[in-house]
Amino acid sequence: MPRPFLLTSLAHVAAIAPVAAIAATLALPAAAESQQGPGVAAPPLAGFSDPAAARQRDLETRFDAALRADDLRAWMKQLSAHPHHVGSRYGKENANFMAGLLRSWGYEVAIEEFQVLFPTPKTRLLEMTAPVPFRARLAEPNLPEETSLGRIDEQLPVYNAYSIDGDVTGELVYVNYGVPGDYEELARRGIDVRGKIVLARYGGSWRGIKPKVAAEHGAVGCLIYSDPREDGFFQGDPYPKGGFRPDLGAQRGSVADMPLYPGDPLTPGRPATRDAERLDVKKAPTLTRIPVLPISWADAQPLLAALGGPVAPEGWRGALPLTYRLGPGPARVHLRLEFDWKLAPAYDVVARLRGAERPDQWVLRGNHHDAWVNGATDPVSGMVALLAEAKAVGELAQSGWRPRRTLVYAGWDAEEQGLLGSTEWAEAHADELRDKAVAYINSDSNGRGFLDAGGSHSLQRLVNEVARDVPDPQKKVSVAERLRAGLILQASPEERQELRGGDFRLYPLGSGSDYTPFLQHLGIAALNVGFGGEGDYGQYHSAYDSFDHYVRFMDPTFEYGVALARTGGRLVLRLSEAEVLPFEFRPMAAAVTRYVGEVVKLADEQREEIAEHNRRVADGTYELAADTQQSWAKPAAKEPLPHLNFAPLQNAAARLERAAREYGEALGKLVAAGKALAPERQRELDTVLLRAERSLTRPEGLPGRPWYRHHIYAPGFYTGYGVKTLPAVREAIEQRELADFDQRVGRTARAIEDYATEIERATALLRAGG
Repeated sequence: MPRPFLLTSLAHVAAIAPVAAIAATLALPAAAESQQGPGVAAPPLAGFSDPAAARQRDLETRFDAALRADDLRAWMKQLSAHPHHVGSRYGKENANFMAGLLRSWGYEVAIEEFQVLFPTPKTRLLEMTAPVPFRARLAEPNLPEETSLGRIDEQLPVYNAYSIDGDVTGELVYVNYGVPGDYEELARRGIDVRGKIVLARYGGSWRGIKPKVAAEHGAVGCLIYSDPREDGFFQGDPYPKGGFRPDLGAQRGSVADMPLYPGDPLTPGRPATRDAERLDVKKAPTLTRIPVLPISWADAQPLLAALGGPVAPEGWRGALPLTYRLGPGPARVHLRLEFDWKLAPAYDVVARLRGAERPDQWVLRGNHHDAWVNGATDPVSGMVALLAEAKAVGELAQSGWRPRRTLVYAGWDAEEQGLLGSTEWAEAHADELRDKAVAYINSDSNGRGFLDAGGSHSLQRLVNEVARDVPDPQKKVSVAERLRAGLILQASPEERQELRGGDFRLYPLGSGSDYTPFLQHLGIAALNVGFGGEGDYGQYHSAYDSFDHYVRFMDPTFEYGVALARTGGRLVLRLSEAEVLPFEFRPMAAAVTRYVGEVVKLADEQREEIAEHNRRVADGTYELAADTQQSWAKPAAKEPLPHLNFAPLQNAAARLERAAREYGEALGKLVAAGKALAPERQRELDTVLLRAERSLTRPEGLPGRPWYRHHIYAPGFYTGYGVKTLPAVREAIEQRELADFDQRVGRTARAIEDYATEIERATALLRAGG
């Protein structure tokens, strides 16, 4: 679902800094990492004694030897040969194909079916009725150069899933990215969208936020177009000459209000089985309140050219050869949408390799297999890397090795509509997962370039150790070194010092892929990994996300697919084989302390901004907008921000830092003494460690959206994919919802305190030894 490496972390540095500069930075001094020479002791592995670490490295060497780029290429050609959206013939065929592979490699395999809401268009009409007539084409044509798309009549048309039906006409207003700040800018210019149809460009937020905010401001319809500045000719040659979006390329996608809850819109919090109790479609809260349709820039250009009104601010202007204006009018448009509101079967492929020693501890690894059309990059590039991992692990098992803990490999269906397959499966198995899940490792799309890694900060050390041991296919250094070099180019002097001397940070997870139900609903530690930053990927959610496109512009040799398999495989195997689960809590404590500091600073900044705003209102010193001849609308004074008590959060963070430090010291002493816990004590410690993340959830969930229970990480209510850390507190400040502020602080502080308590229990077990 996510457009890779554009909405997540700093790992897309190739889009910001020249590759040559990054390559030069690799000459900076760095830790030895993967450059171990003869006679140099290998660095330790978290959770392993030295003898166990040596055995683990041998296991990983054998694992690597079983990875073959030709396998990934053949599987991608097979899986992306036809459109394979949820409920399609080829979606089911692909599920059966993958299940057959996994069974042949020795796994116990089940295909679990759920019945999910999947509307498809019956009517799509967009026309401009004034000042000149124009009818949008709303179609992506076949290209003579494209040979890998299959039949065009099997493709889903260009549309947004979970838009409501509607027949609306109104003046057009251009709203830039359509995020809350853009409407504030329009209001300052005296532009009101009530009763209007808004035109937003993709980018700036997840697409589902755009109709949500438009409806809140009174718009009656929403159009979303792909401006060539974001992923078209402004970036490079359009497809098929280059990899970027052509004039008629358009981005399909879900616009469900996922910040409320992901998964099937009709069965929130419960699995969408055949006999599930379902909401009435008209009462489903995650459907849009206004009709919404995506269009290409070729269809948007006549609409933008017909707009009058003031010239758009400089930052609102795209790359089309026209003057971007705001409206409203004189462009007037008619939008009519009608959908077939049907249920469709979603097929989750779930394969298990039972653990020999601790079978009731599960290491979960997943990637989705459904696509909007052929989906070579999104998601097949990630899915084939997962299959390569599973095959290599299966070969290890067939040679006589068995995992210590149970391994679960999953291919999720219906992810594109809003994480439906993974969410329904997680809800169906919630109690068992809370008891048994060690961690969930996710991937989605994959390309070439830099490692992209986010997730629970308790797994930060594990990710750094794995990245240290995976070679970058192009640069012949570790993927950790390459990522660190790229990050250094963007960093402040203080951050550069940290990067040169220590681990790179994981970015916190918001939403947009299948880790969401595991981390943010069930409290299972989670990771999201992949590679990207150097591919020419302008075909996100279009018909042209094809095998031909992938092998020309993304990862032609599939060497980064193998790099992802090496990375994901090591994460799985180390979580499986560690004598003590490799959680390290000091990075998590540092992150929480940092987040607490951020919300305190946010309140201070907002207090200062309000004071300055009110001073200017009183003095009458607001100025004319620099880039328009239209006066600003007269602003009103704002209510001052009251005193906010952050002490409970600060105290909880301090306790967590102390608990994390003491756990690290106790573990270090045990390792230094060459001692190991008895098997019974190891299992007891594992139970505490794997359930620690659960304590960061609260059963009542976040304010206004109880499905989300994690109090450290959540998608933002107005960002969608983008994360909000300490979400209950941060969004109270941002949205000025302060009536229950003390309760929000108290609940968040209790979650952090409970987390510290679990770490203290783990420390006591280490100190007891035996």
